[in-house]
Amino acid sequence: MDNAYMDGRDVISGSLGNVYVTIDGRRYNAMQFINVEAKMEKNKVDVDILGKSGKGHKSTGWKGSGSASLHYVSSIFRRKMVEYAKTGKDFYFDMQVTNDDPTSDAGRQTTILKNCNIDSAIIAKVDASADQLDEDMDFTFDDVELPEEFTELQGM
Repeated sequence: MDNAYMDGRDVISGSLGNVYVTIDGRRYNAMQFINVEAKMEKNKVDVDILGKSGKGHKSTGWKGSGSASLHYVSSIFRRKMVEYAKTGKDFYFDMQVTNDDPTSDAGRQTTILKNCNIDSAIIAKVDASADQLDEDMDFTFDDVELPEEFTELQGM
């Protein structure tokens, strides 16, 4: 039996990539992001099936959610949250996340999360004992694109 194995060099380095956000038509290099993770969760319902003792399952849609950690160095999201507090007009943005490790034969992958909406944001922060100030941000999204996909590795 011929087994193929993944080469260690093909593992994607977590720090090699970039994040861009587009808010109100302006594209920002979100270099303050430390990490981003977004997931799609399918909504499922149980299905009764005559003649079976178990239930079937049917997907009925999905929801997108994510989280990010950022260095506390930008007021962009705080400014938009204050605008929301003052006007009641919510804001949505797109987030482009690219993995790009030149050592890996998998190549690049780009995911665009559409219509992102922040759950909450830190408005002010100080910490005399911190070496650096970071913040966490949870968000939802309701559409997604995958304009660049990883190359299938040899042996897959």
